[in-house]
Order: sequence, then C-alpha cells, then structure tokens
Amino acid sequence: MAKQSQVQLVSKNGSKRTTEEQPWVRIPLIAIALGFLLLFLVLPLVAIFIKAFEKGAGVYVAAITDPDALSAIKLTLLVAILTVPLNAIFGIAAAWAITKFEFKGKSLLITLIDLPFAISPVIAGLVFVLLFSAHGLFGEFLFANDIKILFAVPGIVLATLFVTFPFVARELIPLMQAQGTAEEEASLTLGAGGFKTFLHVTLPNIKWGLLYGVILCNARAVGEFGAVSIVSGHIRGLTNTMPLHIEILYNEYQFSAAFAVASLMSILAIITLVLKNFIEWKTSQQG
Repeated sequence: MAKQSQVQLVSKNGSKRTTEEQPWVRIPLIAIALGFLLLFLVLPLVAIFIKAFEKGAGVYVAAITDPDALSAIKLTLLVAILTVPLNAIFGIAAAWAITKFEFKGKSLLITLIDLPFAISPVIAGLVFVLLFSAHGLFGEFLFANDIKILFAVPGIVLATLFVTFPFVARELIPLMQAQGTAEEEASLTLGAGGFKTFLHVTLPNIKWGLLYGVILCNARAVGEFGAVSIVSGHIRGLTNTMPLHIEILYNEYQFSAAFAVASLMSILAIITLVLKNFIEWKTSQQG
C-alpha cells in the first residue's frame, strides 16, 4: 500500500513538473517562439505593405487596377471557384469510402490521395505537358478537335486540382474515423436511406472539418505557383494568375506594383488565417 502511494505521489509530482515549468524555462521558450514569428512572419508581412505604398496610394491603386492585374485576379478567383468545390466533392466521397466501407485497394486509394504531397508541383506541371502538349500523349487528338488545354484556363484548373485535391480528404478522413459508424448504422436501421443519412447525420458531424479543409484548399489554390507556371505559358491578360503576375512585375523591376498585388494576396492569407482559427475554435467547442 505504501509502495502504491509512493508511485501515485511520483506520478503527481511528475505531472506538476511537466505542466508548471519554472520561469527560467518558460520565458526563454516563449521569447524564442515570439521572436521567430516576428522575424519570419510579422516583419515580412509589414514589409510587403510598406513597399506596396512606397510610391503613394495612387501608384498602389494603379497597380491593382491595371488590366493585366485585374485579369490575373479574375483568373485566380475563377480557378479557386472551379477547383475548391470539385475538391470538396472528391474529399467527401473519398473520406466516406475510406472510413465507412471495407474494400480492396483502400490502401492504394489513401496512397494516391497523398501523392501530390510527395511530388513537386513543377513535376506535376511537367506531367500535364507530357500529356497535353502538341507532341504529348493526347496532343494529336486535342489538336485535331481544336481543344486547347495547355497555355489556357483548362490546363491551369487541372494543375491546380492535382496539387490541391488531398486537402479536404486528408482533413475529413481522421475526423470520420474518430466518429465511427454507429450513428449512420442507427439511421439506416431506423429506415433512412443512404443520402438522407449522409444529409442529416454525417454532414452535420463533419461540417467544421469540411469547412476547414475547404479553406486550406482555397488558400493553396490561390497561391499555387509551380504547377501553374509550367502549364500557363505566362500569357499576360490571359493565363497569368496572381502569383505569376507578381513574378513578372518583379522581374521587370516594377517593385511597387509587384508588392501591391502581393499585398492583396497577403490580405487573402490573413483572412484565411482568421477563418482557420475560428473554425479550430468552433471544432474544439463542439468537441
């Protein structure tokens, strides 16, 4: 009995030591974390806005209302509008299949979902070139039917789809695995169909995780550079997204204009971060 009490005492003391560190340990760790965030996040963000307004508000407004800039903004939003819903549908279907059913090839499906995380976006872009260029696998067919994928919006959408499709699925899979299948089985036992079960049972349970994955997917779609750079052709006013337009402006030494457009992307990133933190808070509250 005395030995058991001693173990419990040691356990309690150990727990206290791990959760209540001494100030000489806690303060340097907090200072290092805050210093890192200040140096690599806050200061670069502030520098972007300072450089964007360096030559005045007039130059800033002219840079973001330039026809090429407006075209890049519209194309970026169009790509996000097309890719994010498709990725959401795929993510829900993939997560549903993986977590609710047993079938041959499940491990292969999970591996394929993770594939864009392992492949460089530039390599992904080159794969689309090999498939859809004039001398590619489908090049002759596309040319004969006057279908243009490379150096056009379809190629940009396909490349963005490839690099972003894991985000929603990878957010939903662990969430749906943790929830199990008890509620769906109860719903089916009570006579509800598969679609009704999904609509009234599964979807409400995964709504915050789904929204979290959609936000991450949207952020990646807006900021994607590597794969889009390969398939776009860098045609001003036609196939340049915001990251590509910023690169062109910077290479042409139009620094104020480049940072002006970059500030718009920074604002989108800040909004994404706020939404992400809000959803994390809501998820924790729901849990």
